[in-house]
Amino acid sequence: MAQLTAQILVIDDDQALREACYQILARQGFQVETAASGNQGLALLERASFDVILLDLVMPDMDGLEALRRIKAMDTDSEVIIISGYGTIPSAVESIKAGAFHFLSKPFAPDDLRHLVARALEKRRLNLENIYLRQELKSKDGLATVVYQSEAMARVMEMAKRVAATDSTVLITGESGTGKGLVAQRIHQMSPRARRPFITVDCGTLVETLFESELFGHVKGAFTGADANKIGKFELAQHGTLFFDEISNISLEVQAKLLRAVEERKVSKVGSHRVITVDVRIIAATNKDLSQAIKDGTFRGDLFYRLNVVNIQIPPLRERKSDIPILAQHFLEKYTSRLRKPIQGISPEAMDLIIKHDWPGNVRELENTMERLVVLSNGPMLEPADLAYAGLFTDQFPEGQAVTLRDLEREHILRTLKKFAQNKSEAARALGIDRKTLRAKLKRYRIIDA
Repeated sequence: MAQLTAQILVIDDDQALREACYQILARQGFQVETAASGNQGLALLERASFDVILLDLVMPDMDGLEALRRIKAMDTDSEVIIISGYGTIPSAVESIKAGAFHFLSKPFAPDDLRHLVARALEKRRLNLENIYLRQELKSKDGLATVVYQSEAMARVMEMAKRVAATDSTVLITGESGTGKGLVAQRIHQMSPRARRPFITVDCGTLVETLFESELFGHVKGAFTGADANKIGKFELAQHGTLFFDEISNISLEVQAKLLRAVEERKVSKVGSHRVITVDVRIIAATNKDLSQAIKDGTFRGDLFYRLNVVNIQIPPLRERKSDIPILAQHFLEKYTSRLRKPIQGISPEAMDLIIKHDWPGNVRELENTMERLVVLSNGPMLEPADLAYAGLFTDQFPEGQAVTLRDLEREHILRTLKKFAQNKSEAARALGIDRKTLRAKLKRYRIIDA
């Protein structure tokens, strides 16, 4: 998909000036439209959105200040550059007070026009970025970190690296918690769009009735509670990446509207017919089988084919066991630093149990478990007894057998004694108890005689 450019509108009754502006700006690669009067310009604005508008102050059908007010009422986000002759400089200054970006005095050099339009576009970009920063929490950890050492994940990341250089739409599939969102972020961060917004649409949590408003925005008065204009996520992601997480959760009605936006890169706010041209890279993710959803009639086949240009399948954690130790250590370091806990590492016995666990919740479950272990542990190392709090000993006992804390403690003591070759003093120190307490526990659990 070719990258779209800024949309510029020139409103001036002077044909020679309109054509000059068109030629200068079109050579810059901008999409330029022209209007010979204020009314003609407003009619164009009724059906489309423009990033920058060049507006003459003196036109036969409409005063420039009146045109400016009507433009700002229709689209507060467009940047308006006033074109003024020498005698209208005071009016040009007044127009800036009314919301214009700047003014350009006639006659002007091509470089002056190019420079001022570039400044207006940068201001519009910064305005959108400020809205984005207010609405979206950026990752506190900076760059998204995908931790792995398995060949399976190496293949995933190689594919992510290759597709990042393009603008192709990507569908990331895999079970919940496998890290689909992180891979999407890494694709964005490795792409030419890295310095522009990465906007997430959480399709699983958005209220159905507000979904269109979140995606496309709305105008004031579009529905009850719409007290002001709202910029949708498509606009917020302008020149960046829009990530649809768990896209299978959206309704068929919204799927139809999303398909149009994906195909045409054009959206309209709820309550408005004005078309906004957007330049976004689309990445979607799902934990569902969309082919089956198409057969079930819950997902549109045409949308699936639009999204599934490049498919990246992330394997579950149970199929890449070699990633578990490095992930566990990564999360241990993350939470010991954040929670200021002096835990030095994970014992071999504890790590063995962590690796053996199936992790049905995948990386997300492992991270939550490691955080919980850091919170609850008091020792210098994470030991099997600490893992008992996370229920990770259950697979060491026959299926269906009730596992009590007494069973877990006995198992842990036996493992610790084995680790220290039955040296009770060393075992007691590792367990964080004195030798007398250990002897009492050994007697209670009938590991030794009194």
